[in-house]
Amino acid sequence: MDLALEEARDAARRGEVPVGAVVSDARGRVLARAGNRVEEWRDPGAHAEMLALHEAARALGDKHLPGCTLTVTLEPCPMCAAAASLFRVRRVVFGAYDPKSGGVEHGARVFAHPQCHHAPEVVGGVREAENAALLREFFAGLRGP
Repeated sequence: MDLALEEARDAARRGEVPVGAVVSDARGRVLARAGNRVEEWRDPGAHAEMLALHEAARALGDKHLPGCTLTVTLEPCPMCAAAASLFRVRRVVFGAYDPKSGGVEHGARVFAHPQCHHAPEVVGGVREAENAALLREFFAGLRGP
């Protein structure tokens, strides 16, 4: 989670919503890490999870990431949860819950759908307070005093 938080802080410095993601293999070796690039690339799909999953697949030379863990600072949205399923990650670990736009524990609950062909293990709320505070501070700064 430390590396994901570093990516989230870097994203905030670039004016992005501070979300960071890391993909690690079964031995814990980091395959990829990324922060949001939605604003910078003007691409609504440039979420940290998507970028890290794509990079990890390239690093392994495969479309699937069996045995891998996706660690992210915020509960993945439905798009990113579906991607985690399609990439066949073993585990999704996330920090802050996202009742408004989450797709794992909230909203679409992608992994619970019968159409979901692969449901990874999910561990939510890891360092939740720290991750949520980073998001709150970012959005408070946008609203101003």
